[in-house]
Amino acid sequence: MAKMETPRPVRGTQDMLGGTPEAFQERFAHVAATFERVRKLYGFARVEVPVFEATAVFARSLGESTDVVSKEMYTFEDRGGDSITLRPEFTAGISRAYITEGWQQYAPLKVATHGPLFRYERPQKGRFRQFHQLDAEIIGAGEPGADVELLVFADQLLRELGVSEGVTLNLNTLGDAESREAWRAALVAHFEAHRDQLSEESLDRLARNPLRILDSKDPRDRPVADSAPDIDAYLTDEARGFFEKVTSGLDAAGVAWERNSRLVRGLDYYRHTAFEFITDRLGAQGTVLGGGRYDGLIENLGGPATPAVGWAAGIERLAMLVEMPEIAGPTVAVIPMGEAAEAKATGIIADLRRAGIACDMGYRGNMKKRMQRANASGAAWAVILGEDELARGEASVRNLVTGDQQAVALDALVGRLTAL
Repeated sequence: MAKMETPRPVRGTQDMLGGTPEAFQERFAHVAATFERVRKLYGFARVEVPVFEATAVFARSLGESTDVVSKEMYTFEDRGGDSITLRPEFTAGISRAYITEGWQQYAPLKVATHGPLFRYERPQKGRFRQFHQLDAEIIGAGEPGADVELLVFADQLLRELGVSEGVTLNLNTLGDAESREAWRAALVAHFEAHRDQLSEESLDRLARNPLRILDSKDPRDRPVADSAPDIDAYLTDEARGFFEKVTSGLDAAGVAWERNSRLVRGLDYYRHTAFEFITDRLGAQGTVLGGGRYDGLIENLGGPATPAVGWAAGIERLAMLVEMPEIAGPTVAVIPMGEAAEAKATGIIADLRRAGIACDMGYRGNMKKRMQRANASGAAWAVILGEDELARGEASVRNLVTGDQQAVALDALVGRLTAL
């Protein structure tokens, strides 16, 4: 009978094993745990939304003309004939839930989540087809203070992860609807006047998404994009005042920022603040965290006009930047010798774990091998249980750092180890 060939993992996915010295999973988990700790400091409630949604949720929120919708979404028809899409980002699903679940009653709502997202694109360093993001949103707050709070949250997260060195906050304003419309018209006029110098992709964007030409990576587009007008000449007094409050808030909080007037968001529901935290340590994939204000999105999805601002960060990219955290091993290694001792040790280890003591059991090998594994695990203490100890109703407790050993009555073992 031919040996069955094991299917390979799907391209753009990854398997992660924790507990080994080179484990990427340890860094991945460290990023998520740090995010959970910092979001609580800022009063952001944890939110969960489905991994898949009706395709219309993403088509309406991301725009039919974007690359994500037209080329990258995992979309399929389910058995009921409905068009379903695996989420390519969090904001659309959270916005949909805000409308359908009646979360308006809690506005302004500060929420955060993290988990897997899916995009069919070319896998490369730090980018996968199943990837993971951190996400934070403030929904129902139109004040610049909400933008400041999210940016300070992001800055503190990067600091606590130890990756803020070499990371720069790039900041821009997209203005209010009136500013943006006037700027958009000026950009279209500028690009139309230089059509013959634009790449094919930018000519396509000129018809459906002209702002995106400003961040084109094609060298043919750069002279035209670099000479395009900035938004500053088209800002209303209100929009200018909003941006000044954001920047002065960042200054007050001690968050360094740089103005990048070429930082844009292509979709019309984006307003005011747009930002990216950019590192010089990941090559071309320099953005580690980005976001902006999207005051028109919830209305786009059929909800009431609702201001909102948020950001997302790739966990894989952040994990590539963080130092390897210390891998937590067991505190206690239980080493039974003989069948009777193993039976007794099963109860002891259960009691120790219920008391909150991390421990492991050495199942195999002679005494020397088991002790070697106990030392290698990083445990501070070994509980040795053989036939002699069992007969006396005791266990030998050895300090694996000093080598000191003492006999402890079995019924006092949990209390003694807890005290130690």
